[in-house]
Amino acid sequence: MTHSAIPDFLLEDMIKRALNEDLGGAGDITSRVVIPEGIEYQASLNARGSGVISGMQIAQLAFNIIDPKLEVKILLPDGSKVVSKDICMTISGDAKSILMAERVALNFAGRLSGIATMTAAFVVEVKNTKAKITCTRKTTPGMRLVEKEAVRHGGGSNHRFGLSDAIMIKDNHIAAAGSIQKVLQRVRDFASHMSTIEIEVDTLKQLEEVLRVGGADVVLLDNMTNTDIMTAVKMVNGAMTIEASGNMALDRISSVAATGVDYISVGALTHTVANFDLGLDF
Repeated sequence: MTHSAIPDFLLEDMIKRALNEDLGGAGDITSRVVIPEGIEYQASLNARGSGVISGMQIAQLAFNIIDPKLEVKILLPDGSKVVSKDICMTISGDAKSILMAERVALNFAGRLSGIATMTAAFVVEVKNTKAKITCTRKTTPGMRLVEKEAVRHGGGSNHRFGLSDAIMIKDNHIAAAGSIQKVLQRVRDFASHMSTIEIEVDTLKQLEEVLRVGGADVVLLDNMTNTDIMTAVKMVNGAMTIEASGNMALDRISSVAATGVDYISVGALTHTVANFDLGLDF
């Protein structure tokens, strides 16, 4: 499924910080020394494996922030399936400029394509169920927006982006407040009609209390067995949206989806992911 790209201006500061980190105070001294002025080349950004790509928009911005005169053409947009040797992008213009932006462009695109590729593998496992794969807040600091976008490129959905997006009551909130009843009562006194309220439970007994007290829109079943998840789905009986989380490895996802949950959140999509191999060739 395609959707609108993130507005460029929301990405530019992140990319500039990465370029500043790489170029340091003196810039690319190697290219300055060894490449004569006025040398122009065409380079291609190529896939070196099979997967789903993400970060093409960011790579394009990285090249054009370094040199607006570079002609950058995205041949395979974010969310495209690729195989080895597919050309994702071409970059034409000053050779020094291309090399200055190369590593930052590849760092972003490699990591984000890794996230999209892993997400796509999880999505395949739930394709015959109503369950959706979603990410978490376990993201690289400073990269949450683009990592969550990469999850979408892989066919997944997004959980909340930050603490202010929704009310999500976790076990430590319950412990600090005193009980499930107390936290849900406080939430009802505070929340507007626009707020979504999610509460985490570790046991079926806690779920029973949540159902008795009421006030939550979503329940997160944390680290439950498949048997307990199936029982929980029957207990909820459509009264709340159900999210399952915890130890959601790829080889387990299909069996969890078969229990009837609505969402399966997978922290590994953004915190334990292999870099997708992309290369820039002149």
